[in-house]
Amino acid sequence: MIFRETKLNGAYIIEIEPIEDERGFFARSWCKEEFEKYGLNSNLVQCNISFNKKKGILRGMHYQCTPYEEVKSVRCIRGAIYDVIIDLRPESETYKQWTSIELTPENRKMIYVPRGFAHGFQTLEDNTEVFYQMSEFYHGECARGVRWDDENFSIVWPIKEKIISDKDEKYGELKI
Repeated sequence: MIFRETKLNGAYIIEIEPIEDERGFFARSWCKEEFEKYGLNSNLVQCNISFNKKKGILRGMHYQCTPYEEVKSVRCIRGAIYDVIIDLRPESETYKQWTSIELTPENRKMIYVPRGFAHGFQTLEDNTEVFYQMSEFYHGECARGVRWDDENFSIVWPIKEKIISDKDEKYGELKI
């Protein structure tokens, strides 16, 4: 596996290293030892799937607060997404900065989202499916979010016409 740190401290793009032959390829997509070698949380307690019927669906920007802050590893297994993470750790050098990556089944990339980050995505195709690995169980009382269009971040989303849930639309701006 290839680990490439993003411009945000502690967040990684992870790529597979396929071993190919005439049949296709074999590759590792998860390894506890390799994650730990980079100082990443390798404790996985839950896997989730997000299926999205339409292009333009925007989900985010979500996180869980203390004591259930979570690490996420996110892959797109069908369709395509524009994936965005925001560093919400006040002590971090990259506080309030965001980065994005396009995730597709073809590029087989995964993003590692550290504790203290908000995460969201916009679908780039109909019938898009996203696979999450989580370090914490879901705790509704600790579920939080910031607005997808919060001026503190000025995220540039690729599709103008967005489909957003009422819950995500009602999140407030980051309190500084």
